[in-house]
Amino acid sequence: MSKRILVVGGVAGGASAAARARRLDEHAEIIIFERGPHVSFSNCALPYFLSRTVADSADLIMMDPAQFKRKYNIEVRTEQEVTAINREEKTVTVTNLTEGKEYKETYDALILSPGGEPVMPGSIEGIRNENVFGIRNVVDIVKLDDYMRTHKATDIAVVGGGFIGCEIGENLVHAGYKVTLIEAMDQVMMPFDYDMAQILHKEMLDKGITLVLKDGVKAIHDGTVELASGKSVKADAVVMAIGIRPETALARNAGLAIGETGGIKVNANFQTSDPSVYAVGDAIEVFNRLTRKPMRLALAWPAQMEARAAADHIYGLRNQQKGFIGSSVIRIFDLLAASTGLNEKTAKAENIPYETAYVIPSDKVSLMPDAHPIHLKVIFETPTGRILGAQAIGKGEADRRIDVIAAVISMNGTLEDLKNLELCYAPVVSTAKDAVNMAALVGLNLLNGVYRQVPLTKVRELVESNACIIDVREPGEFSAGHLLNAVNIPLSQLRQRMDEIPKDRPVYLHCRSSQRSYNAVMALQHCGFNNVSNIAGSYLAICLYEYPQDILFNREKIVTEYNFR
Repeated sequence: MSKRILVVGGVAGGASAAARARRLDEHAEIIIFERGPHVSFSNCALPYFLSRTVADSADLIMMDPAQFKRKYNIEVRTEQEVTAINREEKTVTVTNLTEGKEYKETYDALILSPGGEPVMPGSIEGIRNENVFGIRNVVDIVKLDDYMRTHKATDIAVVGGGFIGCEIGENLVHAGYKVTLIEAMDQVMMPFDYDMAQILHKEMLDKGITLVLKDGVKAIHDGTVELASGKSVKADAVVMAIGIRPETALARNAGLAIGETGGIKVNANFQTSDPSVYAVGDAIEVFNRLTRKPMRLALAWPAQMEARAAADHIYGLRNQQKGFIGSSVIRIFDLLAASTGLNEKTAKAENIPYETAYVIPSDKVSLMPDAHPIHLKVIFETPTGRILGAQAIGKGEADRRIDVIAAVISMNGTLEDLKNLELCYAPVVSTAKDAVNMAALVGLNLLNGVYRQVPLTKVRELVESNACIIDVREPGEFSAGHLLNAVNIPLSQLRQRMDEIPKDRPVYLHCRSSQRSYNAVMALQHCGFNNVSNIAGSYLAICLYEYPQDILFNREKIVTEYNFR
């Protein structure tokens, strides 16, 4: 007897599970229920319709019900909402939203993929105004676009600096709108550490976004947004992008277990507490293979992996569940920003002893006209050297570097493994010693106590305390911008001027990107200087770190001139 598989929700999770089930069983009866008008659309591409990078909203729709039927013999029922799961009789209750009729369907296996809904806090006055939008699907993005064009909007407020908020902000700027991005935290893009996020802040400021940090929304009025600080922001329309809440009402009402993070609790095969009911996608709780704890992960590829595993298990195929590490990438104007695994914040919260390696090599041979710096930060466990996570930002292939490191993390790799990776090289695509290898070498030096470093987050404190800071760049570089109390002793003159460097107090060295100052530190250590440290990231990173904060928080500069080259 053929199986009857019902799927609640489409897009990455539900549609993928249904398609996989069909590949495993040509004779199964498979039905997808979707309460919206579209069952398969490019969720992640929604913001790009605003700038017409995606020219037509219809292009966002990947497959319609007729195509599902023709290509996969899967029945799709759109605008039909599953309102209840009757576990004892193994049926679901469905409401046809166009006709208002209710009916039941039986199942042998049920797959839940309800996704998550945009958080719309009821505590914000005016949150239900017609000019306030949450973005979840094609209908939502079209409504926003139509409203802005119909009302001739010029100023748009985007609330929330996560993936959706940043991408919508960028695309609105490309579409010609004035954008204010409001984030209650002290940075955008929480997968990144505070130091790395400053690079993204600068890019947003440079491209015309008005950035408001450490301030929330109190009320939304006609034409303005009132902030918690009392300040007012002009806004003809408001996009709420402060996060998504897993849709668990259907599961809760059916008595299915909910995990500690608020997502539907599943086992290694993505079965819920009822073995005949599976759950995948943004609504579930998954296992973090690094912290060994549950987490929520709203990303497309994990949802598809979960969907395949669930369908496989229905047909008795084994799934080896190792957990997730959370690899992601975003483009913010001219920069790609990618991350994987743990950041410093999470490592601290989990009490994992760690150190970081921060390098800024060129993404390809510097002779190439399109060569650019790539900022790469690797977090590793001490004393094991096990790689915990990484973040990369640059105009070049930041995503490729993070993909490499994600693969190493997935194999429980260490700095030694990363150091010895043989990666592709040609002058037009990389350097012979890739950024990934370079970060591993720096990490091993730190792990093995070859030299000491201080993070760029401590530089302001060093300057304000009049610490001994030596800039080993050449005089022309120094004159173009330097730390206020730094002394210029170029690496090319270091061996002749060592007598100018004190041995009775800590000495901190830097250059442009920490490579020359590393060489200086090593030379000094061999000559009896036992209290010298390299400043991670050096002048380029310092300027990128300090500039956005100086602008946003009206701070005094600690450099004579910002220099971003």
